[in-house]
Amino acid sequence: MDKKEVRFGIVGIGKQGTFYTKIFTKLKWLVKGARLTAVCDILPERRKYAEENLPGVKVFEDYKEMFASGLVDAVMIETPHYFHPVIAIDAMRAGLNVLCDKPAGVYTKQVREMNEEAKKHPDLLFGMMFNQRTNPLYIKAKELIESGRLGKLTRIVWIITNWYRPRAYYAQGGWRGTWWGEGGGVLLNQCPHQLDLFTWLAGLPVSVTATASTVGRDISVENDVTAYCKFENGATGVFITSTHDAPGTNRLEITGEGGKIVIENGKLVFTENCELEPVFSEHNTVFMGKPKTKKYTYRGIGHYLRLKKYPPQHIGIIKNYTDYLLKKTDKFTAPGEQGITGLTFSNAIHLASWTGREVSIPLDEEAFIAELEARKAEEKASEKK
Repeated sequence: MDKKEVRFGIVGIGKQGTFYTKIFTKLKWLVKGARLTAVCDILPERRKYAEENLPGVKVFEDYKEMFASGLVDAVMIETPHYFHPVIAIDAMRAGLNVLCDKPAGVYTKQVREMNEEAKKHPDLLFGMMFNQRTNPLYIKAKELIESGRLGKLTRIVWIITNWYRPRAYYAQGGWRGTWWGEGGGVLLNQCPHQLDLFTWLAGLPVSVTATASTVGRDISVENDVTAYCKFENGATGVFITSTHDAPGTNRLEITGEGGKIVIENGKLVFTENCELEPVFSEHNTVFMGKPKTKKYTYRGIGHYLRLKKYPPQHIGIIKNYTDYLLKKTDKFTAPGEQGITGLTFSNAIHLASWTGREVSIPLDEEAFIAELEARKAEEKASEKK
């Protein structure tokens, strides 16, 4: 863009959309070059809120009218999941840049269509709100993996059960905890960040087996998941998540022939083998011998304190997206086309749990949609009783 600022419009100013309005209005010194000029919501009470709290920002009821207004350069999409690809495609066709919140969509077929549309508009910037990619610990993990120091990947295990959500959380909105409203539970709502990072760091698995169930909540969708996956190089992975464990855990462990990375409690510990495990095993003659190691510890807080240059989380994504559009950086953190990768893993987990079978990736997209529609129908029939 040959402009000095990027004018943003937000579609959907519920809880998350309102959060972003506050970044633009109260933390604008962290996202220089970004200005909120318009918002849109179908609910009268949300539009009233915007009119009373966002001076100078134009308020719309119809997002297509906002797109045609000439007031925005980029669109942030903060609606229920099913509408993300639909609105993104409409925005691109209107000549607007898109920054879509997670997940990219509910199922890969609709996201694939969104990605195909993005290819038709190479002059537009398509991004995903994968704010966890700004976390310096995950950045360091990716650097270690790509440097070769970890060697060949052998296992990745993520236990992410600290997404605790009480009954009151699901009671706050009619679309929450439903197949028709969200299209999924913990996998679609809370875990797109971890599913993105899981595949960002280890790659996309080639097969998945899983169980997904509902525990202790009056909802239709899953809030407890255990998935086992295989990778093309023979490595294995386990992904465990829930919204009912109290207390919960957030521990990522990545093992390779060159050592092990553990991320937990705000730090990354890299235990590096002095030589690759297969090499050591081949020449070692000591009964029960094991490779010598060196340990390195990295903490994220030093990076986070440099707020102006490296703001964290959602602010960091908005800043990077804006800077890239204004040609202030040549590194783009979260390309929108990559949103399908973590969603593919998510869809495979769902399909494996629904069918009780191992699911290969690429998965059967039509089979996934059929199973999803069956659950929506069951949900609707249950509501009528």
